Amino acid sequence: MATVPQVRRVAVIGVGPAGAIATDALAKEQAFDMVRVFDRRPIIGGTWVYTPHLPAAIPSLPLLLAGKADVAVPVPEQFPTETPKSEQVNSHQLRFSDSAQHEHLHSNIHPDIMGYTQEPLPWTLSGRSVQRYGLDAPFRHREVIRTWIEDIFTRGGSDKHLSLHTTVERAEKVNGEWVLTLRKDGQGDKDYWWQERFDGLIVASGHYNVPWIPETEGLIEFDKRWPGRIQHSKHFRNGEKYKGKKVIVVGGSVSAHEIVHEILPFAQKLLISSIRGDPIPSFGWTPFIHPHIVIKKQISSLCPTTGTVFFTDGSKVKDVDHIIFATGYTFSFPFLPVVQERVEKAYRRLPGVYQHTFDILDPTLTFLGGGFTFKVYERQAVAVARHLAGRAQPLPPVADQQRWEAKRAAAKKGGKDYYSIAPDYKDFFEFLRKIAGDPKEGTTGRMLPTFCDEWLTVWKGMVAHKLRGFEKERERAEEVKQEPLRAGL
Repeated sequence: MATVPQVRRVAVIGVGPAGAIATDALAKEQAFDMVRVFDRRPIIGGTWVYTPHLPAAIPSLPLLLAGKADVAVPVPEQFPTETPKSEQVNSHQLRFSDSAQHEHLHSNIHPDIMGYTQEPLPWTLSGRSVQRYGLDAPFRHREVIRTWIEDIFTRGGSDKHLSLHTTVERAEKVNGEWVLTLRKDGQGDKDYWWQERFDGLIVASGHYNVPWIPETEGLIEFDKRWPGRIQHSKHFRNGEKYKGKKVIVVGGSVSAHEIVHEILPFAQKLLISSIRGDPIPSFGWTPFIHPHIVIKKQISSLCPTTGTVFFTDGSKVKDVDHIIFATGYTFSFPFLPVVQERVEKAYRRLPGVYQHTFDILDPTLTFLGGGFTFKVYERQAVAVARHLAGRAQPLPPVADQQRWEAKRAAAKKGGKDYYSIAPDYKDFFEFLRKIAGDPKEGTTGRMLPTFCDEWLTVWKGMVAHKLRGFEKERERAEEVKQEPLRAGL
């Protein structure tokens, strides 16, 4: 069996929704002498922190395409110490520390299946959500989500464990301890460095940090010749920037939906959506069926000389002002050498291949995030906390886990299919609940409810709600298009 030694000191990296519930679960186990939580941003919220003050850009497209853009920085030889700030260490672009939030971002999950068992999401609607979806809109503004995350820390007193504005620059296992090299971004021109030691490590840093853009013929040369035209959805902030512009949005998933419909009121009355294969199945083509959207196949090449974009269906588009790649993100753990090495080895062969809740070879290293709404994080958090406390059910034998990993990698070929739990939501939820077991008598440990089949019904209803919103936008646009004809009758 995969066992875990006695753990008394635990570090959590990240203060987003996964980090919040992990910290709460650890505290409620009442089994640890020390819990410390680190995040490089100055406030709680993780990826839900809006960072419009940070200029958005891809620092190096060639390095990004090669999977080598997010790298570890040099660390001092002695601790504690101070070092002068530098672009290599402190640049938000080189460190990918800006968030993937835009001005009008809302959740795309129903609150009933997004909140935690003891911390439901508030039914707080924005004016924009009401206007688009009505008074029963199930979508919440980004700041509502961020505040909810913050409340999980403050209501339970877990904020005393926090160290914000603190970057984990290195996490390495040395003589049976996790040694974390930490850097505090000082107010002046200096950074402060020190180290702390732990028995267990929970990585809840998210993966909406490093953009993933598909390699395309002429892309790098196009970017050099036409700087600023190639963008990623992470750097989208609002639609007004694209007023009167000819825009191509690449991608067929949720971020592509959002950006297309944010830009529609401002862009030229011809917005091009480039999709490889079919869009995400749960939403289908509905988000892209609109009188002002032209659907194209995948981009085949870009001509840096003329700025022309070519598609696999043989068509082409000239005079494009912006190409926004809404194509997702890649995993990156530059602070965790043992994992980053595995990620880089797998990058070309199976992008996105690395993500497990428990590290197979060392279960004192755990990961939270991904899956079917935030509710997955809660189950991961409780299972991990109880595992580190020595109270969980044993993990499967290492050999069994390795065989499972190899079989899944061969079948799924990496990417989202590898780490997605769809359509086996219930099996995954119940596996984690079984590992966690019940809380120890006399403690405040969290009790995990069984998987509720109604959640899947709510999910389908939420999708239908959003699809109706897209259909209404299309109908309004079609009516406006007919108004000149009616006026001439």
